[in-house]
Amino acid sequence: MSGYAAVVLTGGAARRLGGVDKPGLPIGGRPMRDRVLAAVADATPRIVVGPGTVPVPAGVRLTREEPAGGGPVAAVAAGLALLPPDTTTVALLAGDLPLLTATAVGELRRALAADPGADGVCPIDADGRRQSLCGLWRAAPLRTAVDRLTVDRGGTLAGASVRALLTGLTVAELRWSGAGPPPWFDCDTDDDVRRAEEWTR
Repeated sequence: MSGYAAVVLTGGAARRLGGVDKPGLPIGGRPMRDRVLAAVADATPRIVVGPGTVPVPAGVRLTREEPAGGGPVAAVAAGLALLPPDTTTVALLAGDLPLLTATAVGELRRALAADPGADGVCPIDADGRRQSLCGLWRAAPLRTAVDRLTVDRGGTLAGASVRALLTGLTVAELRWSGAGPPPWFDCDTDDDVRRAEEWTR
């Protein structure tokens, strides 16, 4: 699938972790953000949206949502703004997914390619919850969704929810059947960080 890019969202207050730079926390000796970027190493470009407190790896672009701290949808818009016009698909990923792998992303890419009627594909967990920030999207309908929501909200995306962004999009759901921990496992608490560390040993 040509025209494949990735946008990694690294903002957020991380209140349950004491306000630390959560994507910068090391898991298995590497920052979570860098582990996510490694899972999409074949994407071009790779864009990180968030505070520039830590240098990004070589070849990765860094930008910030407007306004700073405006939430995930504002961050999505900032990332999309840097994508080349010929981008056809974009992985949209939270920056705190330390167990995400290239294999899992490959499954999402194959699932989207096999479903021409879908605007995107996301894994779902055992309880049927959609993991929207661990998904792959067609760039055109995602841009349209951002534009629609911007108009609906009077020109600002600050505080908008991901659910509102994806309303109206056709989303395929993929059950994870691989071995090991789920690739969408995120780290919101100290216990989550400890579990992820154990899984990477």
